[in-house]
Amino acid sequence: MAAEQELTPTGYITHHLTFNAERIGGEAAGGFWTLHVDTLVTSVILGALSLGVLWWIARGATSGVPNRRQAFAELAFDFIDEQVKSIFTHGNRHPFIAPVALTVFVWVLMMNAMDFLPLDWVAGALRLIGLHEWRLVPTADVNTTFALALSVWLLMIYFSVKVKGLGGWIHELFCAPFGSNPLAWPANLLFNLVEYVSKPLSHSLRLYGNMYAGEIIFILLWIWAATSLTGTAFATLLGVGWAIFHILIVVLQAFIFMMLTVVYLAMAHEHH
Repeated sequence: MAAEQELTPTGYITHHLTFNAERIGGEAAGGFWTLHVDTLVTSVILGALSLGVLWWIARGATSGVPNRRQAFAELAFDFIDEQVKSIFTHGNRHPFIAPVALTVFVWVLMMNAMDFLPLDWVAGALRLIGLHEWRLVPTADVNTTFALALSVWLLMIYFSVKVKGLGGWIHELFCAPFGSNPLAWPANLLFNLVEYVSKPLSHSLRLYGNMYAGEIIFILLWIWAATSLTGTAFATLLGVGWAIFHILIVVLQAFIFMMLTVVYLAMAHEHH
């Protein structure tokens, strides 16, 4: 991007909100098969790092007096396990549901936390290796949150069919919640379809909206910081305040996404 474009507020915002995109098969810009390379690479790196941290903690765990690393991890694990226990009451949560909840929470938390990195510093470092456009917050990309939500949605359908059988699941689509009278079948099906469509939408857009808004506010503060020394002082002060408040948002959104994941998977085990 031209330097003069970056000096304008519009150019600055556009630059920081532009994806490093790769189009497949000659697809037009913004087409369905446009891959956001920055989102994919950052998500994969953070996912591997999340698994690596969990493995590192588990590898160093002992049955004796825990060190500070293990003590902190046990507090986090126990907290998440208690949340899962209060929601999922349909069998043993430990083989799959609790590990999924922990993985989702840690991964989403790390993706959210990328919002704390200084935009211009990171952009300057990436520019040295030829990356002029790179968005750092995967969860500020609606494609990421939809992919996560759709994965949970598919798991929900899988467990519904596994627990109730294919026939039982189809029967539930047509006979709940208004009864099994054939006259109620269309209303039941419409009601359930709306529910099935709304779950991934609300699940994904809640996380995306909060993280995108946080990204925009940080960008606006960086613009103000570039105006003058006074602007830099005020922007730094406000940036620190917003970053402290944003810690709550980052953790809370990861927690909400995890809780909704557990709720949806628990609902899949319920019979109507």
